[in-house]
Amino acid sequence: MGEAELCSVKERRGRVTLRRDKSGRERGKPAAPQFVASPLCCPSRASILTGKYPHNHHVINNTLDGNCSSKAWQKSEEPHTFPALLKASAGYQTFFAGKYLNQYGHSEAGGVEHIPPGWSYWVGLDKNSKYYNYTLSVNGKAQKHGADYSKDYLTDLLANMSLDFLQYKTSYQPFFMMVSTPAPHSPWTAAPQYQKRFNNTKAPRDPNFNVHGKDKHWLIRQAKTPMSNSSIRFLDDAFRGRWQTLLSVDDLVEKIVKRLEVRGELNNTYIFFTSDNGYHTGQFSLPVDKRQLYEFDIRVPLMVRGPNIKPNQTSQMLVANVDLGPTILDIAGYNVNKTQMDGMSFLPIMEGKMNGSSWRTDILVEYEGEGRNKSDPACPLLGPGVSECFPDCVCEDSYNNTYACVRTIARSSNLQYCEFDDNEVFVEVYNVTADPYQLTNIAKTIDKEVLEKMNHRLMMLQSCSAQSCRTPGVYDPRYKFDPRQMFTSHSWRLSRLRQTVK
Repeated sequence: MGEAELCSVKERRGRVTLRRDKSGRERGKPAAPQFVASPLCCPSRASILTGKYPHNHHVINNTLDGNCSSKAWQKSEEPHTFPALLKASAGYQTFFAGKYLNQYGHSEAGGVEHIPPGWSYWVGLDKNSKYYNYTLSVNGKAQKHGADYSKDYLTDLLANMSLDFLQYKTSYQPFFMMVSTPAPHSPWTAAPQYQKRFNNTKAPRDPNFNVHGKDKHWLIRQAKTPMSNSSIRFLDDAFRGRWQTLLSVDDLVEKIVKRLEVRGELNNTYIFFTSDNGYHTGQFSLPVDKRQLYEFDIRVPLMVRGPNIKPNQTSQMLVANVDLGPTILDIAGYNVNKTQMDGMSFLPIMEGKMNGSSWRTDILVEYEGEGRNKSDPACPLLGPGVSECFPDCVCEDSYNNTYACVRTIARSSNLQYCEFDDNEVFVEVYNVTADPYQLTNIAKTIDKEVLEKMNHRLMMLQSCSAQSCRTPGVYDPRYKFDPRQMFTSHSWRLSRLRQTVK
């Protein structure tokens, strides 16, 4: 996964909290398959905050030009995030600590003086993930940190600031806190006491590890198979480093849960634990990164505990990160239908009040690829248009690594349908039940009628907004297919995703 996210929400009926022990087992929680609206930090985080798909919040990558924490984002979307609604309309005291959006703190976006609406107490990391030598915005004032573990290690500092908030907040208002640690994001700097842990651990050697993706998009086909020994060492080191950094996240979660328990607040607090994107280490011979359409990049953990949630449940109903905001607002008693959010509340699922026949069967995943105008100096033979070129000049992204997918989970189907916005309009389709590691693209063999319906559904979702994003999917018994509504052109999609609010 990318960075870990811990949210605690106290509603007027209760709060939200999530817990994980040192072994990685979760206690007192329901778990569910959660998918991200985009497998990249800033677009995904924007989806968490707004409850919207990227084509509606207009954050397309991690740059200011891509609307990441830009002035346009601050004007059009920040006032309507779920924390802003919690504070302004539901009377919550709110606390944020950690990484916000990748370009937060940029001088062209208000610097660290900018405090996004909705936060009573603000501790925002300037720019992207670090563990030492960083700057925090503490309620709009810059606070610089060095490289002294006892004072500066960011995961531990976020834990301490979170404990301070819990200690000194008022007891007369419900509260919401969001703790966004850098771990396990690169540079994978573990705390000193954990740097020798997992010394013999390697990245999983699943069936898609170090395998050539011969029937996939050209960017996957260009990966060198078999990977070199140096690439494998690199990805194994990265995998170990990620696990090592997460041990400090375990400590943070444990401290927060214990503090809530001591204060007598644990039983009426909901806790969510999740992440902003998945991650790959060697699948289809891609060394390390995210950005791809496959399960390992778009699927993230989701664990929740709280009032009226029975322990040790696992739900297979389809949940996306656009649902987090609506769910937390629902917990707070706020009418989600008053918002323009694309997601839906999964509180009824957690409380056992929703069955599979009434829940959605599909969600949308969108990603716009990035590339450089010039060749990478380290890999001159690749030419322009690619980026994120890791060991042995295997590139993880390109301009035309731009795609949209319908991810379906229904009683009769577990399917992924994706189209690329490139000259080929390349299509990838996977039966995830029969092929969980997505080894075989069945786009050329699947029934043509299914392809037509999925193509139509994809275009409908890419133009949806709010309620129209929650209409029945292809494998929902309520779905109606009208071939007359088929679009003849795909060219509008990318331009729609690129729109930004002026």
